[in-house]
Amino acid sequence: MPVERITDQLATEAGTGEPTGRYDAVTIALHWTTAVLVVLQWSVAQVQAQALVPRGPPRHALWSTHIAFGALLAVVLLVRLIWRAGPGRRLPAADRGLVHALAKASHWGLYLLLIAVVTLGIANVAVRGWDLFGLVQIPALSQDRGLRSTVNGWHELAANTMVILAAIHAAGALVHHYLWRDGVLRRMLPWPSRG
Repeated sequence: MPVERITDQLATEAGTGEPTGRYDAVTIALHWTTAVLVVLQWSVAQVQAQALVPRGPPRHALWSTHIAFGALLAVVLLVRLIWRAGPGRRLPAADRGLVHALAKASHWGLYLLLIAVVTLGIANVAVRGWDLFGLVQIPALSQDRGLRSTVNGWHELAANTMVILAAIHAAGALVHHYLWRDGVLRRMLPWPSRG
């Protein structure tokens, strides 16, 4: 079945041909996979920053997990960008005026920060090198501690900024849902919702 027909089928209500007002299943799955991976990655980084895991094999395994999930996030991001630029379903703007401008800026800001976090994460691993679960050896491209610290600092700053913007984005979705009751959140829920 061609992608266009899949997208059209996902965009119709129980065979009636009427638009559901929801994003397609792939867009929804990519959105929530991204959200879960971002929360997971940020949480792992916070556990590491607070030194809640002892040095040695446990900490090494946690960092290896962070790197592996970071690689998965990079793949999900790439697929998401390709899907969004291609067959992904586009819905009309939910708001007008300033609220629409803020929502659009928020979405583009999240995409740009996500790209920055992933890119800086890759750079961080590249300048430091890493033994990934004892299976893959990533050689260090630099021995310069200053460069390592700078790249790591930018990665952390981008990640923290992204999490703050994502929290604002989520708060906006909850305002739409609980205060304005306009159905905007239902457009991205992974399950159909009534009323």
